[in-house]
Amino acid sequence: MDNLTHSLVGAVLGQMGLKRKTALAMPTLILAANLPDIDAGWALYGIESLAMRRGLTHGPIALLVLPILLCAVMIAFDRWQQMRGKRPPTHPPLCVGWLLALAYLGCLSHPAFDWLNNYGIRLLEPFSHRWFYGDMIFIIDPWMWIALGSSVWLSLRHERAGTARWTRPAWIGFAAVCAYILANGLITEQAEAQVRTLLREQGVDDALVVASPVPLAFWRRDIFWRDGVRYGSGTYALGRGGAAGPGAPTGMDDARLRLCAQASPAARAFLFWARMPVATREGDAFVVRDQRFMQSFAKDRFMVRVEAPKPAGSDEQAACGGMTSRERQLSGCGICGTETQ
Repeated sequence: MDNLTHSLVGAVLGQMGLKRKTALAMPTLILAANLPDIDAGWALYGIESLAMRRGLTHGPIALLVLPILLCAVMIAFDRWQQMRGKRPPTHPPLCVGWLLALAYLGCLSHPAFDWLNNYGIRLLEPFSHRWFYGDMIFIIDPWMWIALGSSVWLSLRHERAGTARWTRPAWIGFAAVCAYILANGLITEQAEAQVRTLLREQGVDDALVVASPVPLAFWRRDIFWRDGVRYGSGTYALGRGGAAGPGAPTGMDDARLRLCAQASPAARAFLFWARMPVATREGDAFVVRDQRFMQSFAKDRFMVRVEAPKPAGSDEQAACGGMTSRERQLSGCGICGTETQ
Protein backbone atom coordinates (compact mmCIF):
# COMPACT_ATOMS: atom_id res chain seq x y z
CA MET A 1 0.00 0.00 0.00
CA ASP A 2 1.00 3.64 -0.19
CA ASN A 3 2.87 5.14 2.74
CA LEU A 4 -0.04 7.33 3.83
CA THR A 5 -2.07 4.17 4.45
CA HIS A 6 0.80 2.56 6.35
CA SER A 7 1.19 5.69 8.49
CA LEU A 8 -2.54 5.82 9.25
CA VAL A 9 -2.46 2.16 10.28
CA GLY A 10 0.31 2.93 12.76
CA ALA A 11 -1.60 5.97 14.03
CA VAL A 12 -4.88 4.09 14.51
CA LEU A 13 -3.06 1.36 16.46
CA GLY A 14 -1.69 4.06 18.73
CA GLN A 15 -5.11 5.67 19.21
CA MET A 16 -6.56 2.29 20.13
CA GLY A 17 -4.74 2.80 23.44
CA LEU A 18 -1.29 1.44 22.65
CA LYS A 19 0.31 4.89 22.70
CA ARG A 20 -0.22 5.05 26.48
CA LYS A 21 1.93 1.97 27.08
CA THR A 22 5.29 3.72 26.81
CA ALA A 23 6.97 6.94 25.79
CA LEU A 24 7.50 7.38 22.03
CA ALA A 25 4.86 4.74 21.28
CA MET A 26 3.06 6.71 18.57
CA PRO A 27 6.15 7.69 16.53
CA THR A 28 7.46 4.14 16.92
CA LEU A 29 4.25 2.66 15.52
CA ILE A 30 4.15 5.07 12.57
CA LEU A 31 7.83 4.70 11.71
CA ALA A 32 7.71 0.93 12.09
CA ALA A 33 4.67 0.71 9.81
CA ASN A 34 6.76 2.32 7.05
CA LEU A 35 10.18 0.88 7.86
CA PRO A 36 10.26 -2.06 5.39
CA ASP A 37 9.97 0.46 2.56
CA ILE A 38 13.61 1.49 3.04
CA ASP A 39 14.18 -0.58 -0.10
CA ALA A 40 12.50 2.21 -2.09
CA GLY A 41 15.95 3.79 -2.41
CA TRP A 42 16.83 1.06 -4.88
CA ALA A 43 14.42 2.67 -7.35
CA LEU A 44 17.31 4.99 -8.19
CA TYR A 45 18.81 2.08 -10.10
CA GLY A 46 16.01 2.00 -12.66
CA ILE A 47 13.97 -0.92 -13.93
CA GLU A 48 15.91 -3.47 -11.86
CA SER A 49 14.26 -1.99 -8.79
CA LEU A 50 11.14 -3.97 -9.76
CA ALA A 51 13.02 -7.12 -8.79
CA MET A 52 14.44 -5.55 -5.64
CA ARG A 53 11.31 -3.94 -4.21
CA ARG A 54 9.14 -5.74 -1.65
CA GLY A 55 11.76 -8.40 -1.17
CA LEU A 56 14.54 -8.64 1.39
CA THR A 57 13.31 -5.81 3.63
CA HIS A 58 9.84 -7.38 3.66
CA GLY A 59 11.04 -10.89 4.51
CA PRO A 60 11.39 -12.71 7.85
CA ILE A 61 15.00 -11.73 8.59
CA ALA A 62 14.34 -8.03 8.08
CA LEU A 63 11.10 -8.20 10.08
CA LEU A 64 13.09 -9.74 12.92
CA VAL A 65 15.98 -7.25 12.81
CA LEU A 66 14.39 -3.92 11.77
CA PRO A 67 12.20 -3.53 14.91
CA ILE A 68 15.24 -4.07 17.14
CA LEU A 69 17.17 -1.36 15.27
CA LEU A 70 14.22 1.04 15.45
CA CYS A 71 13.78 0.35 19.16
CA ALA A 72 17.47 1.10 19.76
CA VAL A 73 17.16 4.40 17.88
CA MET A 74 14.08 5.42 19.88
CA ILE A 75 15.80 4.56 23.20
CA ALA A 76 18.80 6.66 22.15
CA PHE A 77 16.48 9.53 21.22
CA ASP A 78 14.71 9.35 24.59
CA ARG A 79 18.04 9.48 26.42
CA TRP A 80 19.14 12.42 24.26
CA GLN A 81 15.94 14.24 25.21
CA GLN A 82 16.61 13.60 28.90
CA MET A 83 20.22 14.80 28.66
CA ARG A 84 19.15 18.00 26.92
CA GLY A 85 16.21 18.53 29.25
CA LYS A 86 13.80 18.44 26.32
CA ARG A 87 11.75 15.41 27.32
CA PRO A 88 8.09 16.49 27.72
CA PRO A 89 7.01 16.00 31.36
CA THR A 90 3.64 14.62 30.26
CA HIS A 91 5.23 11.65 28.50
CA PRO A 92 4.88 8.29 30.26
CA PRO A 93 8.04 6.41 31.31
CA LEU A 94 9.86 4.56 28.55
CA CYS A 95 9.26 0.82 28.76
CA VAL A 96 11.75 -1.04 26.57
CA GLY A 97 9.57 -4.18 26.43
CA TRP A 98 6.50 -2.33 25.20
CA LEU A 99 8.56 -0.20 22.80
CA LEU A 100 10.03 -3.31 21.19
CA ALA A 101 6.61 -4.98 21.02
CA LEU A 102 5.10 -1.94 19.29
CA ALA A 103 8.03 -1.80 16.85
CA TYR A 104 7.32 -5.40 15.90
CA LEU A 105 3.58 -4.76 15.62
CA GLY A 106 4.11 -1.79 13.32
CA CYS A 107 6.64 -3.60 11.12
CA LEU A 108 4.43 -6.68 10.79
CA SER A 109 1.48 -4.52 9.73
CA HIS A 110 3.48 -3.41 6.69
CA PRO A 111 3.73 -6.73 4.78
CA ALA A 112 0.19 -7.60 5.88
CA PHE A 113 -1.16 -4.53 4.06
CA ASP A 114 1.27 -4.79 1.13
CA TRP A 115 0.00 -8.31 0.48
CA LEU A 116 -3.54 -6.97 -0.07
CA ASN A 117 -2.92 -5.56 -3.56
CA ASN A 118 -1.82 -7.12 -6.84
CA TYR A 119 1.71 -5.68 -7.10
CA GLY A 120 3.16 -8.60 -5.18
CA ILE A 121 5.38 -9.16 -2.16
CA ARG A 122 8.06 -11.75 -1.40
CA LEU A 123 7.09 -12.72 2.13
CA LEU A 124 9.78 -15.42 2.45
CA GLU A 125 12.79 -13.60 0.97
CA PRO A 126 15.70 -14.59 1.08
CA PHE A 127 14.58 -18.19 1.71
CA SER A 128 12.21 -18.18 -1.26
CA HIS A 129 11.80 -15.80 -4.20
CA ARG A 130 8.09 -16.57 -4.53
CA TRP A 131 5.72 -13.62 -4.99
CA PHE A 132 2.45 -13.51 -3.02
CA TYR A 133 -0.65 -11.56 -4.11
CA GLY A 134 -3.87 -10.71 -2.24
CA ASP A 135 -5.68 -8.99 -5.16
CA MET A 136 -8.14 -7.41 -2.70
CA ILE A 137 -7.37 -3.69 -2.45
CA PHE A 138 -6.09 -1.18 -5.00
CA ILE A 139 -2.63 0.06 -4.05
CA ILE A 140 -4.06 3.52 -3.24
CA ASP A 141 -7.47 3.29 -1.59
CA PRO A 142 -9.15 6.60 -0.58
CA TRP A 143 -11.89 4.69 1.29
CA MET A 144 -9.25 3.34 3.66
CA TRP A 145 -7.80 6.83 4.01
CA ILE A 146 -11.22 8.14 5.02
CA ALA A 147 -11.94 5.32 7.48
CA LEU A 148 -8.52 5.37 9.13
CA GLY A 149 -8.03 9.14 9.00
CA SER A 150 -11.46 10.03 10.40
CA SER A 151 -11.16 7.48 13.21
CA VAL A 152 -7.76 8.85 14.23
CA TRP A 153 -9.07 12.44 14.11
CA LEU A 154 -12.17 11.63 16.17
CA SER A 155 -10.14 9.69 18.70
CA LEU A 156 -7.67 12.55 19.12
CA ARG A 157 -10.55 15.01 19.49
CA HIS A 158 -12.18 12.92 22.23
CA GLU A 159 -8.82 12.46 23.97
CA ARG A 160 -8.13 16.18 24.07
CA ALA A 161 -11.65 16.80 25.39
CA GLY A 162 -10.96 14.38 28.24
CA THR A 163 -13.57 11.83 27.17
CA ALA A 164 -13.16 8.55 29.03
CA ARG A 165 -13.74 6.36 25.97
CA TRP A 166 -11.46 8.26 23.61
CA THR A 167 -10.13 5.03 22.05
CA ARG A 168 -13.57 3.96 20.81
CA PRO A 169 -13.47 5.77 17.40
CA ALA A 170 -10.09 4.15 16.65
CA TRP A 171 -11.45 0.70 17.47
CA ILE A 172 -14.49 1.32 15.26
CA GLY A 173 -12.28 2.52 12.40
CA PHE A 174 -10.00 -0.51 12.78
CA ALA A 175 -12.99 -2.88 12.74
CA ALA A 176 -14.48 -1.10 9.70
CA VAL A 177 -11.24 -1.45 7.74
CA CYS A 178 -10.99 -5.15 8.63
CA ALA A 179 -14.59 -5.68 7.43
CA TYR A 180 -13.83 -3.72 4.24
CA ILE A 181 -10.79 -5.89 3.51
CA LEU A 182 -12.79 -9.07 4.11
CA ALA A 183 -15.59 -7.89 1.80
CA ASN A 184 -13.12 -7.06 -0.95
CA GLY A 185 -11.52 -10.47 -0.59
CA LEU A 186 -14.91 -12.11 -1.10
CA ILE A 187 -15.58 -9.94 -4.18
CA THR A 188 -12.24 -10.95 -5.70
CA GLU A 189 -12.87 -14.62 -4.99
CA GLN A 190 -16.34 -14.48 -6.55
CA ALA A 191 -15.09 -12.60 -9.62
CA GLU A 192 -12.31 -15.08 -10.31
CA ALA A 193 -14.63 -18.08 -9.84
CA GLN A 194 -17.26 -16.70 -12.23
CA VAL A 195 -14.78 -15.81 -14.96
CA ARG A 196 -13.00 -19.15 -14.60
CA THR A 197 -16.36 -20.84 -15.23
CA LEU A 198 -17.00 -18.65 -18.29
CA LEU A 199 -13.59 -19.53 -19.72
CA ARG A 200 -14.19 -23.24 -19.27
CA GLU A 201 -17.45 -22.86 -21.19
CA GLN A 202 -15.42 -21.23 -23.98
CA GLY A 203 -12.97 -24.15 -24.03
CA VAL A 204 -10.19 -22.47 -22.03
CA ASP A 205 -9.15 -24.82 -19.23
CA ASP A 206 -6.62 -24.35 -16.42
CA ALA A 207 -6.38 -20.61 -16.99
CA LEU A 208 -4.77 -18.25 -14.51
CA VAL A 209 -7.47 -15.69 -13.67
CA VAL A 210 -6.66 -12.52 -11.75
CA ALA A 211 -9.40 -10.15 -10.57
CA SER A 212 -7.58 -6.86 -10.12
CA PRO A 213 -9.06 -4.07 -7.93
CA VAL A 214 -9.64 -0.71 -9.60
CA PRO A 215 -9.42 2.82 -8.13
CA LEU A 216 -12.40 3.97 -6.01
CA ALA A 217 -14.93 1.47 -7.41
CA PHE A 218 -14.20 -1.32 -4.93
CA TRP A 219 -17.19 -3.31 -6.21
CA ARG A 220 -15.58 -3.68 -9.65
CA ARG A 221 -12.63 -5.74 -10.90
CA ASP A 222 -10.52 -5.73 -14.03
CA ILE A 223 -10.15 -9.34 -15.15
CA PHE A 224 -6.90 -10.71 -16.61
CA TRP A 225 -6.51 -14.30 -17.76
CA ARG A 226 -3.95 -16.46 -19.56
CA ASP A 227 -3.52 -20.14 -20.34
CA GLY A 228 0.16 -20.32 -21.24
CA VAL A 229 0.06 -19.21 -24.88
CA ARG A 230 -2.88 -16.80 -24.97
CA TYR A 231 -4.06 -13.97 -22.77
CA GLY A 232 -7.19 -11.90 -22.47
CA SER A 233 -9.08 -9.46 -20.29
CA GLY A 234 -12.58 -8.84 -19.02
CA THR A 235 -14.60 -7.06 -16.37
CA TYR A 236 -16.60 -7.87 -13.28
CA ALA A 237 -19.06 -5.83 -11.24
CA LEU A 238 -20.75 -6.96 -8.04
CA GLY A 239 -24.36 -7.78 -8.84
CA ARG A 240 -23.81 -7.77 -12.60
CA GLY A 241 -21.41 -10.68 -13.03
CA GLY A 242 -18.30 -11.01 -15.14
CA ALA A 243 -17.26 -11.17 -18.77
CA ALA A 244 -14.13 -12.42 -20.50
CA GLY A 245 -13.06 -11.31 -23.96
CA PRO A 246 -11.25 -13.37 -26.62
CA GLY A 247 -7.60 -14.14 -26.19
CA ALA A 248 -4.48 -13.17 -28.13
CA PRO A 249 -0.97 -14.68 -28.23
CA THR A 250 1.21 -13.63 -25.32
CA GLY A 251 4.28 -13.47 -27.56
CA MET A 252 6.38 -14.99 -24.78
CA ASP A 253 7.08 -18.20 -26.71
CA ASP A 254 9.37 -16.45 -29.22
CA ALA A 255 12.81 -18.09 -28.92
CA ARG A 256 14.53 -14.85 -29.97
CA LEU A 257 12.91 -13.02 -27.07
CA ARG A 258 14.16 -15.59 -24.58
CA LEU A 259 17.72 -15.30 -25.91
CA CYS A 260 17.66 -11.50 -25.82
CA ALA A 261 16.10 -11.36 -22.35
CA GLN A 262 18.81 -13.59 -20.91
CA ALA A 263 21.44 -11.10 -22.06
CA SER A 264 19.62 -8.06 -20.62
CA PRO A 265 19.80 -7.42 -16.83
CA ALA A 266 16.80 -5.09 -17.08
CA ALA A 267 14.73 -7.72 -18.89
CA ARG A 268 15.71 -10.45 -16.41
CA ALA A 269 14.70 -8.20 -13.52
CA PHE A 270 11.38 -7.32 -15.16
CA LEU A 271 10.53 -10.95 -15.92
CA PHE A 272 11.45 -11.94 -12.38
CA TRP A 273 8.84 -9.47 -11.13
CA ALA A 274 6.22 -9.91 -13.88
CA ARG A 275 3.29 -12.11 -13.03
CA MET A 276 1.57 -12.02 -16.44
CA PRO A 277 4.16 -10.94 -19.06
CA VAL A 278 3.12 -10.04 -22.61
CA ALA A 279 5.52 -9.30 -25.48
CA THR A 280 4.94 -7.37 -28.69
CA ARG A 281 7.26 -6.59 -31.58
CA GLU A 282 8.19 -2.98 -32.32
CA GLY A 283 10.50 -2.98 -35.29
CA ASP A 284 13.60 -4.97 -34.41
CA ALA A 285 12.84 -4.92 -30.68
CA PHE A 286 10.49 -6.62 -28.23
CA VAL A 287 8.46 -4.62 -25.74
CA VAL A 288 7.52 -6.63 -22.67
CA ARG A 289 4.73 -5.47 -20.36
CA ASP A 290 2.64 -7.03 -17.61
CA GLN A 291 -1.10 -7.54 -18.13
CA ARG A 292 -1.82 -6.07 -14.70
CA PHE A 293 -0.27 -2.73 -15.65
CA MET A 294 -1.13 -2.20 -19.31
CA GLN A 295 -3.53 0.69 -18.66
CA SER A 296 -2.67 3.99 -20.36
CA PHE A 297 -1.53 5.59 -17.09
CA ALA A 298 0.78 2.70 -16.14
CA LYS A 299 2.01 0.90 -19.26
CA ASP A 300 5.00 3.20 -19.87
CA ARG A 301 6.21 2.77 -16.28
CA PHE A 302 5.94 -1.02 -16.21
CA MET A 303 7.67 -2.16 -19.37
CA VAL A 304 11.07 -3.07 -20.72
CA ARG A 305 12.38 -2.82 -24.26
CA VAL A 306 14.52 -5.73 -25.41
CA GLU A 307 16.61 -5.43 -28.55
CA ALA A 308 16.33 -8.24 -31.07
CA PRO A 309 19.38 -10.35 -31.99
CA LYS A 310 21.77 -8.98 -34.56
CA PRO A 311 21.34 -10.49 -38.03
CA ALA A 312 23.66 -13.29 -39.05
CA GLY A 313 26.90 -12.07 -40.59
CA SER A 314 27.10 -8.89 -38.52
CA ASP A 315 30.38 -7.88 -36.89
CA GLU A 316 29.06 -8.90 -33.49
CA GLN A 317 27.97 -12.33 -34.72
CA ALA A 318 31.32 -12.81 -36.42
CA ALA A 319 33.00 -12.16 -33.10
CA CYS A 320 31.84 -15.58 -31.99
CA GLY A 321 34.63 -16.87 -34.15
CA GLY A 322 32.84 -19.84 -35.60
CA MET A 323 32.14 -21.45 -32.22
CA THR A 324 29.54 -24.18 -32.04
CA SER A 325 26.29 -23.44 -30.22
CA ARG A 326 27.48 -25.55 -27.26
CA GLU A 327 30.78 -23.64 -27.12
CA ARG A 328 28.88 -20.34 -27.16
CA GLN A 329 26.66 -21.56 -24.34
CA LEU A 330 29.62 -22.60 -22.19
CA SER A 331 31.44 -19.33 -22.84
CA GLY A 332 28.46 -17.19 -21.80
CA CYS A 333 28.36 -15.42 -25.14
CA GLY A 334 26.41 -12.18 -24.61
CA ILE A 335 25.60 -11.96 -28.32
CA CYS A 336 23.78 -15.29 -28.21
CA GLY A 337 22.02 -14.23 -25.03
CA THR A 338 23.10 -17.17 -22.86
CA GLU A 339 24.88 -17.14 -19.55
CA THR A 340 27.67 -19.38 -18.31
CA GLN A 341 26.27 -22.72 -17.27
